[in-house]
Amino acid sequence: MVIAAITSCTNTSNPRAMAAGGLLARNAVARGLATAPWTKTSLTPGSQATAELLRTSGLQSALDELGFQVAGFGCGTCMGNSGPLPGEVARQIRHRGLSVSAVLSGNRNFPGRIHPDVTDAYLASPPLVVAYAIAGRTTIDLDHESLGTDDAGEPVLLQDIWPTDEEIDAVVGVVGEPVLGASLPVTTGRWKQLPHPCSESYAWEAETGMIRRPPFADADVSGPMREGNIVGARPLLVLGDDITTDHISPVARILPDSAAGKWLTERGVPPGALGSFSARRLNHDVMLRGGFANPRLRNKLVEGRGGGWTRLLPDGEVMPVHVAAAAYERRGTPVVVVAGRSYGAGSARDWAAKVTRLLGVQAVLAAGFERIHRTNLVAMGVLPVECPSLSGFEVDGAEEFDVLGLEPGPLVNAALTVVIRRGGRRVFEEAALARVDTETEEEWMRAGGVLSRLLTAPAG
Repeated sequence: MVIAAITSCTNTSNPRAMAAGGLLARNAVARGLATAPWTKTSLTPGSQATAELLRTSGLQSALDELGFQVAGFGCGTCMGNSGPLPGEVARQIRHRGLSVSAVLSGNRNFPGRIHPDVTDAYLASPPLVVAYAIAGRTTIDLDHESLGTDDAGEPVLLQDIWPTDEEIDAVVGVVGEPVLGASLPVTTGRWKQLPHPCSESYAWEAETGMIRRPPFADADVSGPMREGNIVGARPLLVLGDDITTDHISPVARILPDSAAGKWLTERGVPPGALGSFSARRLNHDVMLRGGFANPRLRNKLVEGRGGGWTRLLPDGEVMPVHVAAAAYERRGTPVVVVAGRSYGAGSARDWAAKVTRLLGVQAVLAAGFERIHRTNLVAMGVLPVECPSLSGFEVDGAEEFDVLGLEPGPLVNAALTVVIRRGGRRVFEEAALARVDTETEEEWMRAGGVLSRLLTAPAG
């Protein structure tokens, strides 16, 4: 277990849960226990009030001793902002092909989200995060195995240091209400002293900046929806069931050897300053290179290789997804994404739809869609096509896809036909449904997306 994080989501807004975490840390330190040296720890409360509860009660000092110093406020490890692992730990994981884990108190643990090098992530309460950090592994039986030994060499079980309800009541009852009800300053002097623009309009940052002018800001770039049917499309990716928005647009650390990492370092960004996709989500060139780049994603066109790669068809050359997308655009070849059930599950992340549009994908053909991601796709002018029969068809990469029934006419839940051709011969033909569910969504699709609709709408 290489990461243990008490992070802002959910649990840190519960004073009793946080008090329990601090009390368990206090009891552990009193017995001489320490965090496993290979486990990276952090505490990112969701508010200053949470930090004040721990400080005022005297529990933060014990958390500090175990490595749970306050690293900031707001989204932390559950948003992929875990920071880099120690160099030797990361090297051993990759060199030896280790399967490692994280335990966090957040509410997100999708594959690859916590850290690209972390295979599994488990959700736990704040006190259990502290306990697992001491044990240093998730394979421990907390009911019967000791977390470690105390100063006298005696084994210490979790039950030996677990706080009682009375101890928790005492902390929350004495300091909880005044602290949680206090009016804490929203800003600080240091925050006000940060340099910031004062003009009426924002000065967009340079190529590697955090906030750049997005291509979606121009109606002519967003462009209208393709007129008529989609014919002769190549699959950019062929995916399975339960593809999450984390698979499509990860938020985790940007690794130096990733496409986004290489793009940044080639432009002078130091490897230690690459940050995460969540931090750089307003730089479209970074996000484009992060599209479908979650290392846990499996593209059936490149079996045995993690996300971010595909095959350019019909050539067969393996290359990064964004490079293949650009090649298809130069050729004038439409592209689609093929997937199974529950496509777009997980966080309602708009960038999962944005990057799909940036890659030039005209339609996503899936057996089923998660409701919010379906809406986001429509909002970006990408057509969701529901075709349940696709789940039983094996795509080998030699196919071309047609989506028929898109001629001028109503788009709302329009009946479509998906045709798959291999070597000019039809090998699949099934009914499908345009998942454009309302007249407003049809307006978006006709305009090429909601932003294009707004930019081209008549004044007033």
